[in-house]
Amino acid sequence: MELLKGRPQSEEGRLAKEIRTYDFLDSLGVEYERIDHEAAMTMEVCEAIDVALGATICKNLLLTNRQETDFYLLMIPGDKKFKTKDITSQIGSARLSFASGEYMEKFLDITPGSLSILGLMNDKEKRVRLLIDEEVLGGEYIGCHPCINTSSLRIRTEDMVNRIIPALGHEPTIVTLPTYED
Repeated sequence: MELLKGRPQSEEGRLAKEIRTYDFLDSLGVEYERIDHEAAMTMEVCEAIDVALGATICKNLLLTNRQETDFYLLMIPGDKKFKTKDITSQIGSARLSFASGEYMEKFLDITPGSLSILGLMNDKEKRVRLLIDEEVLGGEYIGCHPCINTSSLRIRTEDMVNRIIPALGHEPTIVTLPTYED
């Protein structure tokens, strides 16, 4: 896997949603590096990408309340275990569960396995609330997909917090999730 600077030289074979992601980042003047790779469907594949990127790849989870009226994109470190009870009181919502892939596509134009904070650029109706585990913000870089899981991006955490998130228009809620021992 080779770490490349910026967007691909050619758009051939790339999905429109991936190209929109690069257009969005370029419009903000955000520098990023990219690795193209096989589909990252497991955290094991993500770990190899993690090493190549030199950034922590986030595990992104789309959650919903039982009524499926409130939706949350939770970013946590890829190796961190998560229990819904750990955030319910922090966000004022009980009985959270994982939202279906149908909602990922409907609100974020992302298919399962490709979920990323950058999908929030497609959430024009602001249906999804952004939750970020405080540990994600501790590193120099954040790794994420450009709305497709065959590429990964390395973006400075500072740029994510100060430029990208404000441009997404989704005010983040910082949550504190415990670390569980195996």
